[in-house]
Amino acid sequence: MTNDLLPHEKGFHVSWDQLHRDARALAWRLQGHGPEDGGWKAVVAITRGGMAPAMIIARELDIRTVDTISVKSYHSGGGKADQRREAQVLKSPDAELVGDGDGILIIDDLVDSGKTLELVRSLYPKAHVATVYAKPMGKPMVDSYITEVSQDTWIFFPWDMALQYVKPYRGDSD
Repeated sequence: MTNDLLPHEKGFHVSWDQLHRDARALAWRLQGHGPEDGGWKAVVAITRGGMAPAMIIARELDIRTVDTISVKSYHSGGGKADQRREAQVLKSPDAELVGDGDGILIIDDLVDSGKTLELVRSLYPKAHVATVYAKPMGKPMVDSYITEVSQDTWIFFPWDMALQYVKPYRGDSD
């Protein structure tokens, strides 16, 4: 049996409000679990998807030091399996700050296959990796997450969508 569904037909649409609520829930889960009297030295966001959740989490946990790591693991055509390639670091966080990851909270929006986080974990083995959403294949790569979705679900994040008029199913609309 083949899967003839288009990505939007098994989609999970995340609004800005929902992302904010879920990122705050992740912050609450992480509160008090850092190695420095329950606090974290810094947040490192995996760009680009991890930036919005990392900002929310840094605010909620009063973490003032925020950096980024930029990892490219997909061709620009999207994340389809036949378009994936090995992950590569395009921009690293401050090496002196991050070290081996001890006391560092690494945040991303989603773990899918786990390839991006596998690379990040190899660079910062002592970091705590957290994502807002997790798929089964990548779940072993995260220490904390909020919502699990099936592997074949396509998540539509608010930065990928725009509000627009949708024609009604029936009738004329003036």
